[in-house]
Amino acid sequence: MDTEVIVVGAGPVGLTLAIDLGRRGIKCTLIEKKDAPQFLPKMERCNARTMELYRRIGLADKIRAAGLRGDVPMDVYIVLGMTEPPLLHLPYPSADDARRDIAKIDDGSAPCEPYQLISQYTLEPLLKSVAETLPSVTVRYGCEFVSLAQDARSVTATVQTTDGKTETLSAQYLGGCDGGASPVRKQLGISLRGEGNLLELRQALYRCDELFDKIPIGNGPGKGRHYHVADNRASFLIMQDSTKHFTLHATVGSDEEMKTQFETVVGIPVKYEMLSCQSWRQNLLLADRYRDRRVFLAGDAVHLVIPTGGLGMNTGVGDAFDLSWKLAATLRGWGGDNLLNSYEIERRQIGERNVGASRYASLGRRKWRSQYRPEIADDTAAGQAARDNLIRIADVEQRKTNEMIGAELGYRYVDSPIIDNIPGGPEHLFREYHPTTWPGARLPHVWMDSGEPIQDRIPIDGFTLLKLGRSKADTRALESAIGGHGAPMTVLDIADDAARDVYGHDLILLRPDMHVVWRGNTPPSDAAALAATATGH
Repeated sequence: MDTEVIVVGAGPVGLTLAIDLGRRGIKCTLIEKKDAPQFLPKMERCNARTMELYRRIGLADKIRAAGLRGDVPMDVYIVLGMTEPPLLHLPYPSADDARRDIAKIDDGSAPCEPYQLISQYTLEPLLKSVAETLPSVTVRYGCEFVSLAQDARSVTATVQTTDGKTETLSAQYLGGCDGGASPVRKQLGISLRGEGNLLELRQALYRCDELFDKIPIGNGPGKGRHYHVADNRASFLIMQDSTKHFTLHATVGSDEEMKTQFETVVGIPVKYEMLSCQSWRQNLLLADRYRDRRVFLAGDAVHLVIPTGGLGMNTGVGDAFDLSWKLAATLRGWGGDNLLNSYEIERRQIGERNVGASRYASLGRRKWRSQYRPEIADDTAAGQAARDNLIRIADVEQRKTNEMIGAELGYRYVDSPIIDNIPGGPEHLFREYHPTTWPGARLPHVWMDSGEPIQDRIPIDGFTLLKLGRSKADTRALESAIGGHGAPMTVLDIADDAARDVYGHDLILLRPDMHVVWRGNTPPSDAAALAATATGH
């Protein structure tokens, strides 16, 4: 075969999948119909869980260096305009401040890494440059997916290059990471269902070198990342990672009107250039299936959310990391059939949950925006009443968009065939995170006595058994059973009291993505059965 895995689509999800496969020594070919990454505004923040996952593959520091300066606050404002005092100010720490806060927390409630504001047009070239350094990864831009065929042993993709030439590529598996209009998904006949075309807006990207330095403008709001304008056009100004680019969303009728709207929102004369403008529609959609035999779908190809809550690209990155280790384990011979079967079971429930979280956040924003009244800017009793009412509701509802730590860190896999499914489990919460080692959950972040996060001690390959609280348990049977399937196995003795206090058990079995497979205080009664479950056999 030409390669082991074909990855279609070089957005952040496809690039992440290719990078993680490449780091695991899997031969893959990444194809992308564009000639190069595009300078268009799309996602603008890697959330805490995404940054933890990128830390696992050594990219967190590179992403922070390329993204927004660490000292810039992430505050959110609701305003009448950029030259007036804000109606509502929701402060959120800069990445540097968040890291200092996390360094003081050792109860498992904080992430290992805070969020990072980075625009997709910055992230994509960075990930592309990393993928191109990996010997087992072939990166091909200007190569468009046309069709596929699959049988019991392989997948064949027909592709067309920019010079019009057609060729075929063969592999054992294919990953469709080709966006909301996914040709791969459409060829497989997989439908998206849910709520489509909820609202149409225009999105424009501007270069304005002087605006960030001028903020606050007069009595206007301070420096931050989001400025929601209380108007009848859903105007929403976003600072991009360079602080020299800004994105504006608004419900206006033409591209030309977006220039006027930018000038109206900013409120003072500034030199700017509108670099792009396009319309987009809000959708809350989920695919019926994430898999068709040897073809797997990830990212926007299977879930489309409203950006409120920041769960679009971040959910897709979670898909990529989940799929990568399972493909690698299968290709290297130690993964049983249930390993790949679990991908759709695990990630579709997270996709469904995050579509729900996006709906929850969007309804909150829609609720406070519905309180707009034409007299809201008037210096009258009616104007003051309109402002007071909007502020009161927005102070509750806007937070739903910006505070999604439960959805980011607290997701866990339910009824997966590769974890110890015990009845019950913690409630799934969007805005609150309560650390847990319930099977299926992400291992909470804890600092070790050495000052190192425990996540840095956990190998990226195979399974890890944590022995906590100075446990003397004899775990050789479990180690042997997992090793018997050919899976890498590491045992870590962690004597630190903080880890035992947070995790609540002496023994925790982890898979490569740091999700809990099993936990207990004594070795499992049937080590062979647990090993067979964990490895997909």
